[in-house]
Amino acid sequence: MKVLFVEYPKCSTCQKAKKWLDGHGVDYEDRDIKADNPTAEEIKVWREKGNLPLKKFFNTSGMLYRSMELKDRLPSMTEEEQYTLLGTDGMLVKRPILVADDVVLVGFKESEWEKLL
Repeated sequence: MKVLFVEYPKCSTCQKAKKWLDGHGVDYEDRDIKADNPTAEEIKVWREKGNLPLKKFFNTSGMLYRSMELKDRLPSMTEEEQYTLLGTDGMLVKRPILVADDVVLVGFKESEWEKLL
């Protein structure tokens, strides 16, 4: 199974996830979230495929999220506005994201990855 691994190379969690993938012999395509930001359309597809809440795709601990005061702004934004916003900057998007045939994982929880991969 070949998967898409969307990461920010400087992120320690992404580095751990990548090490886990390598250690488990998972074949993946690597994508830098800052250089090649996911589009709003991609995020829509991934959200539906993973059956995940949209809020899970926001990097709530990121500096950009905080500086834009998104904690207060998101509740009043439409889903379409949120998708558009996520598509503007990879630093707003939680990572790593793992996209496989029938699963999408956002963030790295080893037990979750172990179970689904």
